[in-house]
Amino acid sequence: MQAYKLNNGLEIPKIGFGTWRIKGGEKAVEIISTAIENGYRHFDTAAFYGNEKSVGEAIRNSGISREEFFITSKIWNDDRGYDKALNAFDKILSNLQLDYLDLCLIHWPASPNRYNNWKEINAETWNALEELKKAGKIKSIGISNFMKHHLEALLESVEIEPAVNQIEFHPGFMQQECVDFSKQNGIVLEAWAPLGAGAMLENPVLNEIASKYNKSVAQLCIRWVLQHDILPLVKSENSERMRSNLDVFDFDISTSDMQKINELEYFAGSGQDPDKIEF
Repeated sequence: MQAYKLNNGLEIPKIGFGTWRIKGGEKAVEIISTAIENGYRHFDTAAFYGNEKSVGEAIRNSGISREEFFITSKIWNDDRGYDKALNAFDKILSNLQLDYLDLCLIHWPASPNRYNNWKEINAETWNALEELKKAGKIKSIGISNFMKHHLEALLESVEIEPAVNQIEFHPGFMQQECVDFSKQNGIVLEAWAPLGAGAMLENPVLNEIASKYNKSVAQLCIRWVLQHDILPLVKSENSERMRSNLDVFDFDISTSDMQKINELEYFAGSGQDPDKIEF
């Protein structure tokens, strides 16, 4: 698997397997195990997903060295703040039954629309991740769903700069201001929901372009994300589609076709605004 280099010199596989909405339990272990068999080594989970134990079990059962995996989890909103974040991280490692994380993210920023002291809350949570990184419990630290104003405020007080910002990114929803600011600060971007909602796969423009390359719309969208130098987090419970989602390194989308996709209007997003979420 090809990799991006993070601002701390470490590498992260260019495609990750997302586990949002995969309910923990035997079925989840089976799904993650199948993904491993199909070549995935980069897995993205979160405390909120409730499937960390299953992800950890599948990794331990794989017979593959821990060092070959890149595992991410996230600090949930209820656990913001220095002490709470430290305690939450202990639970994450306990659930995964791992000695360390490759990457830990703040799942959502405290926002100015909901908290008068939002800057302090984010800074305190970040400080906890910095301490965990110094202790060797996390190799890289980052944020998720941080827009430019959240990130600008955080960067005022950091000792260790974020390595990753995971945001919603797909055709019709490019969040260019956030993308540009993150890249300017040496932060690798990850795309959650790179295929958007179901309507993405039915889009006539995407279908027409995909047919030119003899690829599926899903493969086209994943390749489009990669050509923006952004890391897609893909997800499927179907073994064939798992393999297909990795089969995107044998073609390049032309400049004109990239532009056509770039120009698509918003049509298949989640509608979740980090400054307006109620959770």
